[in-house]
Amino acid sequence: MVTGFQGRGFRVRDDVFPDGLLLSPVRALAWQDAPVVDALTVADLSDLLDLDPIPEFLLLGTGAGLRQPPRSFVRELEARGIGVEVMDSRAAARAWGVLRAEERWIVAALLPLL
Repeated sequence: MVTGFQGRGFRVRDDVFPDGLLLSPVRALAWQDAPVVDALTVADLSDLLDLDPIPEFLLLGTGAGLRQPPRSFVRELEARGIGVEVMDSRAAARAWGVLRAEERWIVAALLPLL
């Protein structure tokens, strides 16, 4: 669970992720070299999406404001059976906590708050 925000990043328990955060039901990882939303590809999230069973959907936090990812990115995930919910990163972090409390099998990719 994201326990707070620090600067442009996210706090998970005692760890701070200043450059972006990848969340799955089993781990939280720093998102090294997170791309800008316009350049996002499924390959950028390969480690996150490699779960068994596959996640229901991806919560995509697009930074301080809402920005739409490339349509090709959304179509490729939907073709894999993974839905995409896009919102600003603060809203996505809050939604993550609510949905995981419901034991939903989801993943999240949160871009930094620039």
